[in-house]
Amino acid sequence: MYKRLSAVMFPIAAILFVGAIVWGYQEHQEKNAILIKAENQYQRAFHDLTTHMSGLQDQLGRTLAVNSASQGMQRKGLVNVWRLTSEAQNEINQLPLALLPFNKAEDFLSRISDFAYRTSVRDLTKQPLTNDEMKMMKSLYAKSSDINQELGKVQDAVLSDHLRWMDVEVAMASTDSTHDNSIIDGFKAVDKKVSAYPEHDWGPSSMSTSRKRSVKMLSGQDATPEEIKRKALEFAHTTIHNGAGTDVKVVENGRKTDNPSYTATFRGPKGENIQMDYTVKGGQLLSFMNPRDVTSRKLDVGAARERASQFLDSHGYKDMTPVTYDEYDHVSVFTFVGTKDNVRIYPDKVTVRIALDNGEAVGLQAADHVYRPKSLSVGKPKIARAEAQKVLNPEFKVQSYNVSIIENEEKKEVLCHEFTGKINGSQYRIFVNADTGIEETIEQIPESAKAILK
Repeated sequence: MYKRLSAVMFPIAAILFVGAIVWGYQEHQEKNAILIKAENQYQRAFHDLTTHMSGLQDQLGRTLAVNSASQGMQRKGLVNVWRLTSEAQNEINQLPLALLPFNKAEDFLSRISDFAYRTSVRDLTKQPLTNDEMKMMKSLYAKSSDINQELGKVQDAVLSDHLRWMDVEVAMASTDSTHDNSIIDGFKAVDKKVSAYPEHDWGPSSMSTSRKRSVKMLSGQDATPEEIKRKALEFAHTTIHNGAGTDVKVVENGRKTDNPSYTATFRGPKGENIQMDYTVKGGQLLSFMNPRDVTSRKLDVGAARERASQFLDSHGYKDMTPVTYDEYDHVSVFTFVGTKDNVRIYPDKVTVRIALDNGEAVGLQAADHVYRPKSLSVGKPKIARAEAQKVLNPEFKVQSYNVSIIENEEKKEVLCHEFTGKINGSQYRIFVNADTGIEETIEQIPESAKAILK
């Protein structure tokens, strides 16, 4: 009986044993494949980062090298600086650096990107780069050289010693506070060098660019790539006049960072590469860029402004008013800020680009709107308008007035009396703290913005 039972059970046990070995081997192979894929993605992002940082230094050098009268070349250089810093930020988000003290370097890149973007979209023929801006670019060029040297050391170590980024994840996940890893040490050295730089005066127009942005500031469930694809197609259908392709590629960025996002790309009607960025949490649109050529002008400023307002309203950006305007290459650039109880809220901001040939929206920057303070209380000024106006220069001719909320140098929202006016032949906005009566900040208004000022 036992012989018959063993004769039956032994083959079954053998089959189960072999099956367990095969299953374990397959699991091991699948795990290795996932690890190899993750390592390859990390390596690609890092080497792309070093390439784009090198290109950033090169573009800053080229922009500084051209004649000050070559505004077209300066604009192209600044656009490339903005593009390269944006790509570098995207690659940093793809690296396992969330637990490293790398925030100074990320903030530095964010400031460069914002400076380059805002400078490139203005009309440089009417508002050429100032001496201070040229000095800043020279400083940024020197500092980018320092950063590239440190990144070069990390890259040399990665290539020569065959270092793995998966080891970085293991080291940072370890409870041991002493991380002995050349990659970690290299990135710490980069951040330490950046933190030693003196703070630049980036100007009042970038008052909200350094606000700490985190997924904790967002609401809603995490969006899937399929949901982002659907959102991108719906947006394109209502925005792009001649239609766009339906083959949408969605890539996730910065999975383990404070700002995970999706990038959706697809082809426009003439083959242009259209790009849209969304938050993972809530699936909110951060930016949209349609880089098509605009070769003619058929709309005036008033019509373009109306198209920009209609575009924002149709896509859910309610109660917003334009505060700045610029124009270049037959494209109008409007900056809108949110309003609440007739108070302008500058931290809640979007920038819209309108093509003047057909009124189509060809660009949107909405990150400040997405990460705006959600529970902001407007309040009432403690100091009356007349009292606040007394602190202004007697020669300042007030043309308009608003109550506004801005971010001060301490990154806190403050209620202000906003006076728009003219002095020494130029227009300015002066913000006076509505509680203390102290001038918080002053912003020069481009001549081109007169067309939308009330």
